[in-house]
Amino acid sequence: MRVKRQKCHRKSVRFYTSCFGFRQPFKVLCDGTFVHHLIANTIKPADTAISNILSAAPVKLFTTRCVLAELKRLGTSYFQALEAAHQLFTVSCDHEKNKSADACIKDVIGQNNPEHFFVATQDTDLRKKFQEIPGVPIIFGLRNSLFLEPPSAFQRQFVKTSEEARLHMTELDRKMLQKRSRYRSVDEEANNSSGENEDFVDQKIGIQDERKPPTARKAMSVKDRVQFKRKKAKGVYGFDVEGSYSVL
Repeated sequence: MRVKRQKCHRKSVRFYTSCFGFRQPFKVLCDGTFVHHLIANTIKPADTAISNILSAAPVKLFTTRCVLAELKRLGTSYFQALEAAHQLFTVSCDHEKNKSADACIKDVIGQNNPEHFFVATQDTDLRKKFQEIPGVPIIFGLRNSLFLEPPSAFQRQFVKTSEEARLHMTELDRKMLQKRSRYRSVDEEANNSSGENEDFVDQKIGIQDERKPPTARKAMSVKDRVQFKRKKAKGVYGFDVEGSYSVL
């Protein structure tokens, strides 16, 4: 029976680590009812007992100053629980005045348990409340044994819905993506066709120039060869030979 329970605990821990990002060392937020249960049933050391059910390295145990204040108000019957609670790490709660312990823990956990706390409590109402919040694992005691509650149906459905939303795009997103892809392909085709037309025109002009006869090229002031002007022969004094005359 103990092996089966440990297997269920490991499965629950895997659920919270893979789906909600819990990481070691795990943090456990304890209220006054849970600390009192540990003292009454001589479950010690508490951190070792909790580490065993989580199959983890040493854990960090926390409480709040509102829990300490409530244990103090309960009088001498909770004196040992108060002393034990003082040895835990204290979470700073934001409210100025002290609240009831359950209200304080609800504030610390919030709507999505951003600090990734395991909540350890004997309060049945508080356990039911946290079953309706995603990512809040619950630890409780039964006589001299500790248990980790399996994820609630709400938490499993939350994970399933979130995974489906992540894997499947909405219809609107799909249509927008298709529309954007269509516009992009049209632009690419237009750019490709304009580039091909320019290349074709350049090639056509080159072919026409090669096929034109020499007379046509002359008419267009196109010369095949560079022509040099031939100089006329000059006489001794620089006069043209053809136009020379007798000095006598």
